[in-house]
Amino acid sequence: MITLTVLYPTPDDVEKFDEYYIGTHIPLAHKVPGLEDAKVTRFLPGPDGSAPEFHLMAQLFFADAEAMGAAMSTEEGRALAADGANLGVTPTMLVGSTE
Repeated sequence: MITLTVLYPTPDDVEKFDEYYIGTHIPLAHKVPGLEDAKVTRFLPGPDGSAPEFHLMAQLFFADAEAMGAAMSTEEGRALAADGANLGVTPTMLVGSTE
């Protein structure tokens, strides 16, 4: 299994970001063919009360690297990638093999 992890920094307007992310971006992700599962984690303050380094983490799961490449090359995958610019933050993206 291949996981595409997207780490979103805390936006200037958290409420606006969350509204758009939940209402528009997540539904686009669920339309991507070949996506096997998706999870979103909202980060909380650390044990010492410190602010988290990131606001959200999205994990998109695909059968393998070829499936991920094929999925992101579809019209739906391209629409999802293009919509990222509407979020107003620059995410960190990581691809990994999940056991």
